[in-house]
Amino acid sequence: MAEEARTETSEETIRRTLTTYEIGRKLKYLRLRKKIALADLGKHTGLSASMISQLENGKLIPTLPTLARIGMVFDVGVDYFFVDSKKRRLFSVVRQQERIRFPDRPGSPDPQYFFECLAFSAQDKSVQAYWAEFPPRRPEAREEEHFHDGAEFLHVESGELEIRYQDEPHILRAGDSVYFDAIEPHSYRCVSEEPARALVITTPPRA
Repeated sequence: MAEEARTETSEETIRRTLTTYEIGRKLKYLRLRKKIALADLGKHTGLSASMISQLENGKLIPTLPTLARIGMVFDVGVDYFFVDSKKRRLFSVVRQQERIRFPDRPGSPDPQYFFECLAFSAQDKSVQAYWAEFPPRRPEAREEEHFHDGAEFLHVESGELEIRYQDEPHILRAGDSVYFDAIEPHSYRCVSEEPARALVITTPPRA
């Protein structure tokens, strides 16, 4: 990992996430299609024309009650603002500086690993991708097993990582990969002096 991802404020996270839905563009489209002026829409919704203009331009973050009120005027549900009305092919870029680093358990004094979501801005993903860092662990530290639906693929970029699967340990070194059924309990442990870093991809359950 070239550098530690910066800490993002809650407001920045909300604004960036909602931007992907283009709520302002959809609101403006509804208003122009109905040929309603900003002031008239303001009278219908109880919002000021200035606020509606800022919502359309993405300068204000709309609340759900606000969207519900606007949706009633145009006879659309709140879900209208959170679907891709243009039916575009899915294409989503995540910049390194946009990623946020999380521990495996919030507030844990001794995390087993840290992870960053690599495709958080994409909707209806068929896979989930993460960049994970596993810090060196004390010999007496206990690794907690976990499991989840679907399959998991892990490719080690650097360091050495022990994966325990069905009570059997497996050592993976830089360049090694593993694919397994994640419904079985498994755990990770860094066994190198430097942190182990890996790309992790999980898939939904097979039909």
